[in-house]
Amino acid sequence: MIDSHAHLNDPDFDADLDQVITRAKAAGVTGIINIGYDLSSSRRAVELAEEYDWMYAVVGVHPHYAQDVTPETMAELEEIAKAPQVVAIGETGLDYYYDNSPREAQKRVFNQHLALAGKLGLPVVVHSRDATQDTFEIIKANPGIRYLMHCYSQSLESAKSYLDLGCYISFAGPVTFKNAHKLRQAAASVPLDRLLFETDCPYLAPEPLRGKRNEPAFVKYVAEKLAELHGVPVDELIAAVTANTKAFFRI
Repeated sequence: MIDSHAHLNDPDFDADLDQVITRAKAAGVTGIINIGYDLSSSRRAVELAEEYDWMYAVVGVHPHYAQDVTPETMAELEEIAKAPQVVAIGETGLDYYYDNSPREAQKRVFNQHLALAGKLGLPVVVHSRDATQDTFEIIKANPGIRYLMHCYSQSLESAKSYLDLGCYISFAGPVTFKNAHKLRQAAASVPLDRLLFETDCPYLAPEPLRGKRNEPAFVKYVAEKLAELHGVPVDELIAAVTANTKAFFRI
């Protein structure tokens, strides 16, 4: 199985990255998609993918930092994205929960990332929090790109709308949380051929490890919950999602 969204470039992993990787392999993880959130972490994602041939990089600037993005930033990001280990642009999108950057800046930078993805023929990993309508409208206005809604946290109705646009949808630790009834409804509605799972580590550790630092080995708990929701054996769910991940990222 492949952890389709991890942040092993996060400082939380600096001290014990080798042990984290060992535990991931022992848990059956066969690939890790390592996600950038600014230029520095994007470069680090590429470095790790160069070091480990079963890791892949996604490069981009998170909406939290959109106000700091300049034309020079995007030019450098384009150069980073040309590395052969890079399989997507992201994570990019909109975050109106924290509003760490002005919303107009977030929308501008989201569109710039989509233009870059279109230019390079890469898919896009989308972050969307409390910004469903604007995210949907921007994606709808930019067809012809493969989109992954990462760490999905929105409604069943919104999931159906994204699916209608051809998006893939990925679920992380929150789908295992005891009070996540509506999120589980959304997860159960996503067809197996459009479903991915992830950790978003070091954040959002799943039950029964909630509150601890998350890591790729824990993706198995997300897989188990999704298999339960879809009423299929976990091995069948993992095989389907692994195939989806390879198809989406073309790995």
